Amino acid sequence: MVGHDVATLGSADVLVVGSGAAGSAAAIAAARTGASVILVEKLPFLGGNSTAVLDTFYGFFTPGEHAHKVVGGIGDEVVAGLERRGRVVRRPNTYGAGTGITYNPQQLKLVWEELVTAAGVRVLLHCFVQDVFVTDGRVTGVLVATKSGLRRIEAAVVVDASGDADVCHYAGFGYERAGELEPSQTLTTTFQMVGVDWTQRKTIDKQRLHELMGQAYERGYALPRREGSDHVTPLDGVSATVMTRLDAVVERDGHLVGIEDPDFLTRAEIEGRRQAAEYARFLRDFVPGYADAELYGFSAQIGIRETRRVYGDYRLTRSDVLSARQFDDQVGQCGAPIEDHHAGTGTHWAYLPEGATVGIPARTLIVRDAVNTLVAGRCFSASHDAHASVRSMGQVMAMGQAAGTLAGQAVADGGDVRAVSYSRLEKALRDGGAVLDSPAA
Repeated sequence: MVGHDVATLGSADVLVVGSGAAGSAAAIAAARTGASVILVEKLPFLGGNSTAVLDTFYGFFTPGEHAHKVVGGIGDEVVAGLERRGRVVRRPNTYGAGTGITYNPQQLKLVWEELVTAAGVRVLLHCFVQDVFVTDGRVTGVLVATKSGLRRIEAAVVVDASGDADVCHYAGFGYERAGELEPSQTLTTTFQMVGVDWTQRKTIDKQRLHELMGQAYERGYALPRREGSDHVTPLDGVSATVMTRLDAVVERDGHLVGIEDPDFLTRAEIEGRRQAAEYARFLRDFVPGYADAELYGFSAQIGIRETRRVYGDYRLTRSDVLSARQFDDQVGQCGAPIEDHHAGTGTHWAYLPEGATVGIPARTLIVRDAVNTLVAGRCFSASHDAHASVRSMGQVMAMGQAAGTLAGQAVADGGDVRAVSYSRLEKALRDGGAVLDSPAA
C-alpha cells in the first residue's frame, strides 16, 4: 500500500472507475442527481468495449417472434445521439439473440463524450487503478497511475465499472475469478473488412459460412473456431466480424493466469491479430463477396467477456435467468440468451421462454463486503451462466444508470449505499426513462 501522503488528483461525491457502456452511463446518471463526479478511464477515449472492440448494442430488444424493447433511459439517449450523427443499422442477430443496433464506433466515442461532459462530469483519461484505500469496508480513495506519476482520488461513493473489478480487487472485496469454478469465456479480437460486395455475400447463409470454415480448416487454414459471424455496418462495403477465439486463462505452475499477467495479455493481443489476419484470408479465399475485400482494422484491444465477478448482496443465477425471475428491487430487464463462448470450436446457447425477461436486482450492484461501493457492467454479481446473458450492452447501460443514480442518492447518507430506499431509486429510474417491468407483466 502506497502511503496516504501521495498527491491528490481530485475529489468528488462519486468516483466512477471505467468508462465503458456501464461506467459512462453511471457517471451521467450520478451527475444528474446533482452529485459531483469524476470518471477515470485507462484508454484515450470513452466507451470501453463499446468503442474499442464492438460495433453493436445487443439487449435492447427481446429475441423471438415478437420483439419487446426492454432498455430505455440513457441507452435511448446514446442511440439518439448516434442517429443524429449518421446511420445506424438495426439487424437480427446471427444466433437469435434479438435485434442488434449496429453503429460507427468512432461516432460513439463522440456521443459518449458529449453526454458525459454535458452532465458536468470531470473526465480523466489515461489513468490506471493501482491501489485502493479502505477503512472498515469503506473505500476512501483510489490510487491511479498517470503521466504525472501516482495520484490519489477521493470520493464519498465509488462505482467499480472497470469490467475487471479492479477497485474491488485492490480493496480486498470478495469476487469469483473466471475459470476458478467453471470454464472462463474466451477472448476475441474483432476486425473489419472493406470492399465487401454485400449482394454476393448474401447468397450464402450462416450454415454455409460455417461449412466453408470447416473446408478451409481441412485445407490448412488456422481457424480455431469454425463458426462465428460477419455483419453489415453503417459504412458501405465494410463488414465487421466476431470470429477469433483465444483462451482467457491458462494454468501455470498450478495457478490460473489471465489478462492481469502482462506477458499473457501481450501474447493474447498479438495472437488475436494473427488469428484475425487468418480469418480475413479465409474470407477472401472462400466466401462470396470478399474476393476483392481487404483487412481494414482490428479492435483497439482484445475483447474480454469475463474476468472477475464481484460478490454482491445477491448473486444472479442460471435458474433466475432461464425461469425469467422477477425481483422486488429490480433496476432493469434482460431477455438475451445465455451465450457461452467456451474453449473449442462452438458456442453454447440457452434461451429464455419466448418474450420473457429476467429482472436485474439492485442487490447485484451492491458490493457485499463494502459500505460505499457499487459495481456495474460485466463485473456485477452473477454466476458464470447468468453473467453470460446479462452482460449484453443494453443491460450494462441499464446497470450503469441504476448504479450511478444510487451512488448520487447515497451521498446525502454519508455514502452508505444501503441507506437509500428502493422506492426512491425506483422513482428516479422511472423518471429517467428506465424500463423496470417485464413485458410479460
